Amino acid sequence: MSERTESDVVSCPRALTAPLPLTEHPVAVYLSGLSVGSRPAMRQALDTIARLLTDGSCDALTLDWAALRYKHTAAVRAALIEKYAPATANKMLCALRRVLKEALRLELIDAKDFARAVDIQNVKVSKELQGRALTEKEIADLMQVCFDDPTPAGFRDAALIAILRGSGLRRAEVVSLNLNDFNPNSGALKVWGAKGGKDRTVYLPDGAIPVVEDWLDVRGGAAGSLLCHINKAGYIVLRRLTPQAVLFILQKRGEQALVDDFSAHDFRRTFISELLDSGADISTVQRLAGHASPELTARYDRRGEQTKRRAVQALSIPGSRKRR
Repeated sequence: MSERTESDVVSCPRALTAPLPLTEHPVAVYLSGLSVGSRPAMRQALDTIARLLTDGSCDALTLDWAALRYKHTAAVRAALIEKYAPATANKMLCALRRVLKEALRLELIDAKDFARAVDIQNVKVSKELQGRALTEKEIADLMQVCFDDPTPAGFRDAALIAILRGSGLRRAEVVSLNLNDFNPNSGALKVWGAKGGKDRTVYLPDGAIPVVEDWLDVRGGAAGSLLCHINKAGYIVLRRLTPQAVLFILQKRGEQALVDDFSAHDFRRTFISELLDSGADISTVQRLAGHASPELTARYDRRGEQTKRRAVQALSIPGSRKRR
């Protein structure tokens, strides 16, 4: 059997007959309610869905989303299952449902058609946890290769890793930090417009504060991004890093430190796991992580079997008869 193409599996609704004002466009309204860091990924997801539905002839702003029916959304789900990992597919389906909800609010789609169109199940995700927690030695090795680099990049990258490890911030949150968002006296980092559009304050551990201060001594006190670009000549450019640049930096330092198979998000998993292991209550950890619910925070727990074994040792059980 020949491989199916996107146009084979997805029926084609129509494009908009005339452009909608952005205040009345369901995609524009949906994206405007997201944090700045989340908008590019969700716009890309909606562009992908629009191309799937129209064999590449429409993007998110030219597709008539109000014309979608259950047959279209079910076909999109089937196509996403074939092409993407379950977590990615579910994120894209979430964006699809949210756009259709905005179409309902804008009175562009009938309530019955909306209810049928969004009545599609998420893709089942493997119960095996993704990612891992970094060991203390791995983190120390990553920091050490930065300390051994006397260039501005060494100071910046050490500060980046200290912030990722000490605050559990997402990549997009780290690169959005400005100089005045960091308080060296308390170690506070102010995160503005994070995921879900929420602001929050996190705190660096005492050991991370001087690492960031060392970088600021090199960076200087000019206003702008806390972590910024360094050009090929080794000069600091007050231009904001991108989330992709963070990946490249960590990949480079990982190769130098011989630390394999880790991501920026693994620092976040490590942060959450270690806080829970230290006895911090899950509600506090949830607020520090910027999660919408404790259940989501629990999904980041990578403490393993040894932690569960230690937890039960506090339970009191009478000794066996043989040992009395």
